[in-house]
Amino acid sequence: MDDSFGAAERFLQTEARVLERRLFATLFRGAPASGVVAALGAYRNSDGGFGHGLEPDKRTPDSLPADVEIAFRSLATAGVAEPGLIGPACDFLDRAATGGAVPLAFPVIEAYPRAAHWTDWTYQPGLNPTAGLCGLLYRLDYAHPWRDAATEYCWRALESEPLPDEVHALAEVFAFLEHVPERDRADKMVPAVFERITASEMFHSDPDAEGYGLTPLHLAPAADSRWRSLFTDAQIDGHLDHLVESQEADGGWTITWEPPGTASRLEWRGIVTLQALRTLRSFGRL
Repeated sequence: MDDSFGAAERFLQTEARVLERRLFATLFRGAPASGVVAALGAYRNSDGGFGHGLEPDKRTPDSLPADVEIAFRSLATAGVAEPGLIGPACDFLDRAATGGAVPLAFPVIEAYPRAAHWTDWTYQPGLNPTAGLCGLLYRLDYAHPWRDAATEYCWRALESEPLPDEVHALAEVFAFLEHVPERDRADKMVPAVFERITASEMFHSDPDAEGYGLTPLHLAPAADSRWRSLFTDAQIDGHLDHLVESQEADGGWTITWEPPGTASRLEWRGIVTLQALRTLRSFGRL
């Protein structure tokens, strides 16, 4: 994989946005995480939230919870809990919340280019993205009143309502269950959530499945992931083999959905290429 790694690095340096290049430098070249913090600053708004296409499938400059989630994930990936970014973003989420829950987006996205799947369904507060955001705050060890309210909402939704059918909402639930400190309560929920997500048509147990879908490597992207034990060695190895084989000739990995434009496609390719390198290194394939 040495040649493949070099090709992927060249792809990132050639095509990826500054944020992914800064993350690569921190994760693979020992650069300080301050570069990631600085890159995220370009996506901040005066309301404390993040926008400007930080989540590349919609191009509105306005703050959206989906973009805040990308910001939190980037900080967690870099291993830095920057209070100057997290605190104001949590204040933004608190103002946007209904009963602790936030939606992915708001109708403001309709005034800007966006992928076709970003429609009015994203305006409904729910486990997607509330559970994922809450899980990331626990991962970052950042306490905030919104985190408390969101935690109460997530437990209430998980323990008193039917589990969602949508695969992304279930993945967000897994992120919450991975990091929430109430381990007995969380572990009790795992079998039902796992059964529901693996039964979804959008979960690809088969590495050779075509089209868009989540895979075991989305739930267990690293060898030390909490959910690694939910999958057999054969399952993980099959998806790792497929990941190695799916690297493109230009060194990057591609996406299986239609973004709103060329820039969005390249931005996503930078994101998934960086994640591919992280996963392959963690499992000893680099």
